[in-house]
Amino acid sequence: MDIVIYHNPDCGTSRNTLALIRNAGIEPHVIEYLKTPPNRVLLASLIARAGVSVRDVLREKGTPYLDLGLGDPSLTDDQLLDAIMAHPILLNRPLVVTPLGVKLCRPSEAVLDILPDGSQRGAFVKEDGERVVDEHGRRVAAA
Repeated sequence: MDIVIYHNPDCGTSRNTLALIRNAGIEPHVIEYLKTPPNRVLLASLIARAGVSVRDVLREKGTPYLDLGLGDPSLTDDQLLDAIMAHPILLNRPLVVTPLGVKLCRPSEAVLDILPDGSQRGAFVKEDGERVVDEHGRRVAAA
């Protein structure tokens, strides 16, 4: 299965998502989007395919979001995309592309929705200790 993850290795959610993909026995194409950001056309396509708005993929924490006034509801999608192109750190992560869809994987276990059913090869526990997949490879219901 061909999978692409737009990844930030400094982000725990992104690391957990990558680990869940690997727990399915799949080695994805890892694109560190801060080093190699998607171009504008590709990013707009990924956002549309994920079924979310440009505003939904904006990251506020640890970014110039407030300094740039990106909370202004009158800003258009084109203006928001311009900001992301100028400051890739504004792109929330990770975005994952699989043959089953595109998803902003926050929380990380959202990636399970676009991986084949039954693909998890065993238990998975997130970095914070939260159990996501049991020893039989089945998703654990949130408490």
